[in-house]
Amino acid sequence: MDDLSGHAHSLVDSIAYVTIGSINDDGTPWTSPVYFTADGLRDFYWTSSQTSQHSRNVEARPEVSLVVFDSRVPAYHGRALYGSAVAEVVEGDELAHGLEVYPGPEARGGSQLTLADVTGESPYRLYRARATEVWVLCPRDPRQPCPLHGHNFDHRERVL
Repeated sequence: MDDLSGHAHSLVDSIAYVTIGSINDDGTPWTSPVYFTADGLRDFYWTSSQTSQHSRNVEARPEVSLVVFDSRVPAYHGRALYGSAVAEVVEGDELAHGLEVYPGPEARGGSQLTLADVTGESPYRLYRARATEVWVLCPRDPRQPCPLHGHNFDHRERVL
């Protein structure tokens, strides 16, 4: 594959879950897979309860990591996108746009949300992680060099 940006877009368009890596109060890592949709390669949206551990972590420490991993491929055919991001509850004028983006195409299986689902007395909120950097695991056949870089080992390339 010679288009790593296209490869990154295909991952976020076809995979339903992103793993959010956040940090607990005691400094230990906490990872949570959540159903998501993306707006390009910069904005990743999901909905969660405000009381979930990852939501509390995001509120206290918004810096997160992201992994979108294709578990459908055979062993040694890794396909993944990695990111560093700053996460937050989507509010104000940006909430309408977030609700247009989330849950993505119907074929992905997510449920459409209303404003009432993620505001007011509802325990749920719409979150966005805005990526500051995004990489993909360079696709290559097992034990074969990468056609783009010639490396005969797994390596990540920056796409954002």
